[in-house]
Amino acid sequence: MTTHNELIRKATASIKQHYDRVQNSEWALQYHVAPPAFWMNDPNGFSFYKGEFHLFYQHYPYAPKWGPMHWGHAKSKDLVHWAHLPVAIAPSEDYDKDGCFSGSAIEKDGKLYLHYTGHTWTGDNPDVDLKQVQCVAVSEDGIHFTKLATNPVIENAPEGNIHPNHFRDPKVWENNGFYYSIIGSRTKDNVGQALLYRSDDLLQWEFMNVAVKGEGNQGTMWECPDLFPLNGKDILVISPQDVKQEGYLYQNHHQSGYMVGKLNYETGIFQHSDFHLLDYGFDFYAPQTMIDDQGRRILIAWMAMWESEMPEQKDNWAGAMTIPRELQLKDGKLFCTPVNELKKLRENEIHIHNVTIEGETSFTDISGNCCELQIAVNLRDANTFGLKLRVDEEESEATILSYDKREGFLTLDRNKSGKGPGGVRKAPLSLKNDELSLQILIDRSSVEIFANGGEIVMTSRIYPKQSSNNIIFYTGENEQMKLMELRKWNLKKSISISF
Repeated sequence: MTTHNELIRKATASIKQHYDRVQNSEWALQYHVAPPAFWMNDPNGFSFYKGEFHLFYQHYPYAPKWGPMHWGHAKSKDLVHWAHLPVAIAPSEDYDKDGCFSGSAIEKDGKLYLHYTGHTWTGDNPDVDLKQVQCVAVSEDGIHFTKLATNPVIENAPEGNIHPNHFRDPKVWENNGFYYSIIGSRTKDNVGQALLYRSDDLLQWEFMNVAVKGEGNQGTMWECPDLFPLNGKDILVISPQDVKQEGYLYQNHHQSGYMVGKLNYETGIFQHSDFHLLDYGFDFYAPQTMIDDQGRRILIAWMAMWESEMPEQKDNWAGAMTIPRELQLKDGKLFCTPVNELKKLRENEIHIHNVTIEGETSFTDISGNCCELQIAVNLRDANTFGLKLRVDEEESEATILSYDKREGFLTLDRNKSGKGPGGVRKAPLSLKNDELSLQILIDRSSVEIFANGGEIVMTSRIYPKQSSNNIIFYTGENEQMKLMELRKWNLKKSISISF
């Protein structure tokens, strides 16, 4: 049987062989973590260890499509400049031979422990013919990992109304001398839920309770649960599958959102409020958080969506991560904003202020395919705010962001964004004093929109021509919109490889 280290070397060599082709892709991202080659999905093991941030991710290192999952790996000193490292773990044992599925990382006694789901297929039906167990790999340097001889550390799902096969994505944390793990699950009749375990050594685990179960339209399986304290509350982040569309809500293939509440550490029960989306765009799934050395709660997510067309596959890669986002809880609602360190990438600032917009307006030097915009507008005398991004000379390509004051919705339209899927997404947003503020980060094949200080976030992959760089403001017919502030920066490349 091929050893784990041999499989790591083989996977890493495969990536190196195809790295240059990926970097030359017209849609290669400049400041987002994306696979150095081939396939990427969920962020895993997002952590701070020995003075550096570590980000692992689901990775298939042999083709730009989903396959037997490995853990890819990148690290950073500042959440901005990331270096890709060799593959961290590979499917090598009987208990994980068909995939090292998602999980998390935690430091104990100076070592970094990865908790992940070992996956095996037991037949041809992917819904029932599978076995999932919880496993651990340990490192003393954060780069080279050894799987425990005692794996799996949790061999079976608990008894009761718990599906025996769908049992994955452990997120581990410490509280008052004990370690806890929340694991994604579903009931036997396919209602999403999350299971809570406890341990005093990260190795021996006891099942505490079904921490929380879905009610109503909350999906058939809860993937990638994450439970953490914030501002005196506990937040449960989940990615429920198969939530049915409700008007403008839940239009993606799967969803990601959160509940605010309180975990009873004695009973293992999480009491909570309603489910809310974390992101109203097209491409956001499986978010994972960590607490950094400054005490901030930082989130990162997969910037793609299952079943979505991925034009970059033609260049031998697929998938990417969002930028890291800081979470804050305000009046029971999560606000998400780009981490402050991303300002390091800014250069060539253009500043415009106090301009009246009538009809369509563009500005010299306000254009680009890798840039940041900060915008503040007053809609006292207008009902419509419009912004066209990544526009070509003929205006046959454009990604359109608009706000309708009468409807109270922010709308993202990518039906003319270039190659790849189209569609429209909406988010409810109320203005104070008729003022709308936006922070928009554009990369070569992505756009991330943060409205009113991160109250609403919309994330999308887009695939325009690289020459589609124009930016156009517009408002409704016979209306005037006051552009109070417009700042634009080009953003530098910040991703490298070190193997």
